[in-house]
Amino acid sequence: MRLFTSTLLVAGTLAATALSLAPTGASAEGARDGANAGAASPLYGVTIPEGYRAWQLVAPAQEAAPLDELRAIVGNTTAIKAYQAGTLPFPDGTVLVKLAWKHTQSPEFATASVPGAATTVQIMVKDSKRYAATGGWGFGRFVNGQPADQAQHETCWGCHQALVADRDYVFTRYAP
Repeated sequence: MRLFTSTLLVAGTLAATALSLAPTGASAEGARDGANAGAASPLYGVTIPEGYRAWQLVAPAQEAAPLDELRAIVGNTTAIKAYQAGTLPFPDGTVLVKLAWKHTQSPEFATASVPGAATTVQIMVKDSKRYAATGGWGFGRFVNGQPADQAQHETCWGCHQALVADRDYVFTRYAP
């Protein structure tokens, strides 16, 4: 019961924090076409979608050392409908956003981890024509609202391709 309670506390904290973290930039449409005022990721032209903090939670995640992060993955309406229907491949227009924080021990609840300092906002955008060479997905990784360098973006596709090709290159499973 204690583990279940801790898991619920962390998931709830992640969801609440996801609604209050990081700057917003472009609309979801802008995330797909790169036509907005926000800074775009190198290679893919992906931007931070406006209003993503109000999107539905897909799943929380915990990354072990060396990253030691708590993560919350949210999706736009297209993503959520695809997850709920079990649709693969994901349809064009799907946008997934992963928010990540260092995890720290809760000062109020000794067995719980809670989000600490924000680390990144990572985005996947499905556009099978624009991103045909990368399985239909464009990627963006942002630190303090600014895109990470090209070298970091060059690692996205290889990892997704090698590890989750059978799931349309998406790591995150929908949390029941």
